[in-house]
Amino acid sequence: MSARSFRPLWTLEELELTYQIVMLPFPPRACSPEYMQINPLGTVPAYIDGTTRMTESAAICEFIAMRHSLGDLAIAPNESEYGEYLNWVHFGEATLTFPQTLVLRYGRFEPIDRQLPQVVQDYSRWFLSRLRGVERKVSSHRYLCADRFTVADISVGYALMLAQYLGLSDRIPEAVREYWAELQERDGFKKALAAQEKAAVEQGVSTTPAPLTS
Repeated sequence: MSARSFRPLWTLEELELTYQIVMLPFPPRACSPEYMQINPLGTVPAYIDGTTRMTESAAICEFIAMRHSLGDLAIAPNESEYGEYLNWVHFGEATLTFPQTLVLRYGRFEPIDRQLPQVVQDYSRWFLSRLRGVERKVSSHRYLCADRFTVADISVGYALMLAQYLGLSDRIPEAVREYWAELQERDGFKKALAAQEKAAVEQGVSTTPAPLTS
């Protein structure tokens, strides 16, 4: 629930595509060892489309959008903001989500005797400082690229969702909070939330979001 797999799920719902979702207990590498045959790292998501196999959430979103929504949810290579679009897509994962994973690990997932409050504090500040670019952009634009909602917003939006689970929302700049609040009002976002919860209940998986699991 609400792991990085939420990014491609949100993308699929925005495009109203047909898909099959398999929910896994957290952490999959420990609770579903058979999943290692699909993804040897044991991380989610794993995306299967014909002979295509992918495991990087932002890349999956980009793949889906390029195949099914080029010029809309994906920015085409011949558009002037194509480079900025790619930058934001990867910024959401590499720059924003990365420090939060350290906060999660050393503030929540590790046993008490292995938790590191200084790491949690330092990487929380790191994440918050990296929001300056997002703040600058959304202070004058509704979306990150081309004045329309794209996968770039999904990638960065998930990082803001994770920040909410980490209790960092109150420290996020006001313009970014407003941007995130608007993203949460999208039908695709709401449908993705409902889809993962419905699937979890039907498949006997905990509905507690992965970032809140201790």
